[in-house]
Amino acid sequence: MKQYLIIGNGTAGTTASENIRKIDQNCKITLITSENFPIYSRIRLPEYLCGKVEKERLIIKSKEWHTRNNIELITDTTIKQIDFTNKKALASNGKFFNYDKVLISTGSTPFIPPVKGGETEGILTLRNIEDADKIVQICQEPLNIVVIGGGLLGIETASSLGLSGHKVTVVEFFERLLPRQLDKEGACRLQRLLEKNGLTFMLGEVTEEIKEKYPKNSKASENREYDHSAPPKLVKLKSGHILQADLVIFSSGVRADITLAKGPDTNKHDAKESEKNEYSTKKSDIDICSTKESEINGYNSKKSGDNQYAVKTDKGIVVNERMETSLPSVYAAGDVAEFMGVNFSIWPEATEQGRVAGINMAGGSAVYKNIPPSNVLKVAGISLASAGEIDVDGKMECNITSTDTVYKKIVKDHNGKIIGCIMVGDTTDFNKIVKTIKGESQ
Repeated sequence: MKQYLIIGNGTAGTTASENIRKIDQNCKITLITSENFPIYSRIRLPEYLCGKVEKERLIIKSKEWHTRNNIELITDTTIKQIDFTNKKALASNGKFFNYDKVLISTGSTPFIPPVKGGETEGILTLRNIEDADKIVQICQEPLNIVVIGGGLLGIETASSLGLSGHKVTVVEFFERLLPRQLDKEGACRLQRLLEKNGLTFMLGEVTEEIKEKYPKNSKASENREYDHSAPPKLVKLKSGHILQADLVIFSSGVRADITLAKGPDTNKHDAKESEKNEYSTKKSDIDICSTKESEINGYNSKKSGDNQYAVKTDKGIVVNERMETSLPSVYAAGDVAEFMGVNFSIWPEATEQGRVAGINMAGGSAVYKNIPPSNVLKVAGISLASAGEIDVDGKMECNITSTDTVYKKIVKDHNGKIIGCIMVGDTTDFNKIVKTIKGESQ
C-alpha cells in the first residue's frame, strides 16, 4: 500500500489529498498541519474580525469529511525536516512519518520588514485563525489602528476593523492602493470610496520606527490605563509624520515557507540577517511575485546552487508543470511553489496546483498552466475585480466606462484580444471576461 504524505492542509494540500483519493482508493494519505483546525478560509479572516462570520463558519472541510475520505488528518504537529534519501519526515514531537511520495504545501509566512522596533509588543499580522483571535481579543473597545500595507489583505483588514468602530490608518509604500491590481484611476476611485467609510491613507510612505508611547518603567507607564496586551505606540514615517496607534498590523507581503526544502544535514539560514539588508527597496503586499518584482521588493532568494537546499529553490520551491520538484517523489504546490519564476500567492491558483499535484502523485496525468491571475474583492460594500494585464502605463488599447460610482477598463492587445480588465463598483460579467482572457471562450 502506497503512503502519501501531505505537509500543510491549506487549499493546495487538501485538494491534493482529495484528488489522490479519487484515483487511489487503497493508499494511505496522511495530511499534517501545525494548526489546530482542518482547512479553513483564510481569505475570510477579515470578515471574522468584524463579526460578519463566526469561527465555525470559516471551516471548509470538517474532520468528519477527512474521516469519510479515509484521509488521516494530524493537527497541531509541525514537520521539522525531511530526509529525502530515506523518505521520511521528522515531526517536532519526535515522530517519524514514512512516505512513498510527499507534497510540500507549507504555504507562506507574513513578512515583517526589519523596521526599528518591529518586534515591539502589540505588533501583529493576519495570517491564520490564531492571529485573528489575538486581534479580536485586543479590539474590545475603539482603538487607533495602523495597518502597514495597502495591498489586498491590508485593505480588507483595514476596512473590516473600520466597520467595527476603530479609527484605522493605512500606510502604503506605493503612491496608490493595490498597485498590482489597479491603475491610477481605479486606485483613486477605490480610495475615495474607502475614505467615505472612515479610513485614512498615508501613501508613498515608509515606516522607519515603532516604539512604545510610554517607555517601560517610566511614571507614565506605571499610571497608564489600557489593556496591557495593546500598549500605545508611536509609528514614525520617513516623511516625519508620527502616528499614534494602540495596535499595529503588518500586511506587507508574504514569503514562501521553503524551510523543508533543506536536507537533514544542512546549515540553517539566518533569515533575520538577510532581511536587514533588504528593506531599503521593500514594497508592500506582493500577491504575485515575478523575478523582477522579487528583486524590487528585496526578496533575498535562495538560489538552487546554495548548499543548504536539497531541493531546487529560488523565491519558492521550483516546480515544473506537473508540480514535481528537482527530486523524485517530491512535489510542491500552493504559496510555497514557484512555477516559471512566479509565486502565486492566491487561493484559486493554489487550489489548481494542488489538484495537479494530487493527480500526478497518484499516477495520473495533469499539467498546470501559467494563466493570468485574477482577484475579486468586496470591502465596505465596494465591489472590485481585476485580471491579467491592467496597462498601468496606458500604452494599450482600452475600453473605459466611467461614472460617479463605476470604473471599468477592458485592456486589449494589438490584435484586439482581451488580455486584462479592472472593475471598481460593478463586477458584472467579470467571470465571463476572465474566461475570455484564459482562452476558454470567445
